[in-house]
Amino acid sequence: MARYLVQILIVGAQVVGRAFARAVRQEMAASKAAAEARGQAGRQSAAATNITGMSLQEAQQILNVTKLNTKDIQKNYEHLFKVNDKSLGGSFYLQSKVVRAKERLDEELKIEEMDRARKEQTKQPET
Repeated sequence: MARYLVQILIVGAQVVGRAFARAVRQEMAASKAAAEARGQAGRQSAAATNITGMSLQEAQQILNVTKLNTKDIQKNYEHLFKVNDKSLGGSFYLQSKVVRAKERLDEELKIEEMDRARKEQTKQPET
């Protein structure tokens, strides 16, 4: 009886392991396809997400911006930073999230600028 129970557990673990491995492979393939679809800027953006630990969408939600506009980002950042100042009864945690969100959006603006410059450079013929 114990022998059958052990065999069932082993087979179950193998099935779960294979399913997990397959899911990981599918996720990696989907992530790679999405990055390739977005091109070089997409790969840089994905790298920025990994480095900062915050997605672009999350950063936009925190700073309450829909488009990457430097003025709006700076204005909302300054307001939220001041409102969450610990000495004024705010939260240091929220203040740090605001700082990280601004860093993430600034990184995305740099990526877009580099991508724009790269595209302009390829449009102009070399003389």
